[in-house]
Amino acid sequence: MLPFDTTAEAHQAQIEVYRRMGPESRLRLGMSMCDAAREIAREGIRARHPEYDETSVKWALFRLILGDALFRVTYPARPILSP
Repeated sequence: MLPFDTTAEAHQAQIEVYRRMGPESRLRLGMSMCDAAREIAREGIRARHPEYDETSVKWALFRLILGDALFRVTYPARPILSP
């Protein structure tokens, strides 16, 4: 799938870089991307809910990641905060 924000040539160059990476480098990159995505989600929660403290942001993020049903099963005593 071609990203909307880059050219086909740039996308192909990036794919080639990924293919040349070893498994450890790919894992490290994937973990870094996951961390970045979670931080972006946390920033979105903070922007929408400036009244939340960091603990509330954490629980709202968990709800966002897990979905309502799994969140309620996993953390039944936690408040259901809007992400």
